[in-house]
Amino acid sequence: MQKRRLPGRRPLLLAVGASVTVAALAAGMTSAFAATVFTDDFNDGNTSGWSKSGGTWTVDGSGVLNQSNAGSELARQFAGQTSWTNYSVQARVRPVSFGSSSALVGLAARSSSSTKMYRLALLGNGRAELQAVNGSAITAIGSASLGIDTGSWYTVRIEASGSTIRGFVNGTQIASGSNSLVGAGRIGLVTAYASGGFDDVIVDSSGGTTPPTTPPPTTPGPTNPPPAGWPTPTGSQKVDATIPVSGSFDGGLKRYYGIGDGGQSESQDPMFELAAGATLRNVIIGAPAGDGVHCEGNCTLINVWWEDVGEDAATFRGGTTYTVDGGGARAASDKVFQHNGSGTVHIKNFRVENAGKLYRACGNCSTSYQRHVVIDNVVVRDTDAIAGINTNWGDTARFSRITILGDPDRETSICVKYQGVPKGSEPVEIGEGADGVSCLYAPSDISYQ
Repeated sequence: MQKRRLPGRRPLLLAVGASVTVAALAAGMTSAFAATVFTDDFNDGNTSGWSKSGGTWTVDGSGVLNQSNAGSELARQFAGQTSWTNYSVQARVRPVSFGSSSALVGLAARSSSSTKMYRLALLGNGRAELQAVNGSAITAIGSASLGIDTGSWYTVRIEASGSTIRGFVNGTQIASGSNSLVGAGRIGLVTAYASGGFDDVIVDSSGGTTPPTTPPPTTPGPTNPPPAGWPTPTGSQKVDATIPVSGSFDGGLKRYYGIGDGGQSESQDPMFELAAGATLRNVIIGAPAGDGVHCEGNCTLINVWWEDVGEDAATFRGGTTYTVDGGGARAASDKVFQHNGSGTVHIKNFRVENAGKLYRACGNCSTSYQRHVVIDNVVVRDTDAIAGINTNWGDTARFSRITILGDPDRETSICVKYQGVPKGSEPVEIGEGADGVSCLYAPSDISYQ
């Protein structure tokens, strides 16, 4: 495959995903934790597999587990087994309110009881603190002042290996130390006199007693194969103005075309504009297609095909959860999906050909959200990179069941990492490849044909 390196253009929208899949981590990473053995993204709408101790816990419509009782002294959800020893646990954590400077929202590891554990706490005083907790006795292993903001998402991780305990926030180590309080235990989600949200929990094992690979309490992944080729339109309809969609729109596999000039101008109107909660299905978007599809809130795209991507195939502008299920896109000189808003983009059962990137999280939008993408069961051909994310903002990209065609030299980049920058500047590429923190996949998740 001849690799194309096109001039950078300011990314307008990026597709990012927050849902978690079960996948082994790549070998040879700096982390010693090598196998993903448990995940939960709460997209099944429940807390099956977790045990509650205090608080008021509910899963909302966007697949976030929330603890809403800010008056609860200790609210906890536990999962896993008390025999787990050496592992890392990571979750996205969003403080919503703090009752005091010592109130906390956080993550726990090696919880041998409801009051004995290691805990990485985001505190009301703006600090993140790695703690050894034994009832009312709390020992600080280390901390850092981060200016914790309510309403913001933070990727929080604890690594426990022997007596070495380390804590990370948004990929940066904030504390490390030796402590022998507890050698084994479950994972936990914790609040104290605070309310918060939790998502995308993942446990990776290392040596010692490896957590068993029992099925995680998540919705099973899709089993539909990606499409083998492009469908034949049932008819064609020229479009002179953007088609607004609220509720559901089924195009019956008709081709829609006629907006814009088919180029890369950033001022073109979209072919379809989806209101929050809308679904677009069974549509073929022909050329010219303007700026493709705009999602103004949570949206679902089912069996949507782009014959010749113009500006972008779809831009995710608002909301927190976006799903692309089935369909395909080709001839995208820059990118297919642009993620400008917050939240997670899920791309599954999809086919991409002749593109710069399948997904890009905005690296210089006016608001610097933490963005996530989950890519599963996708076929890729003649594409420079599958995903581009901004690691300094805590973005993550997860990959499973990726098939790359016609690339004997393996030139396709799986996950490209950027340094996100303020609006008006250009993001800088800083690396690529699996790292166990931002770019999450194992060699077995990628196949070449």
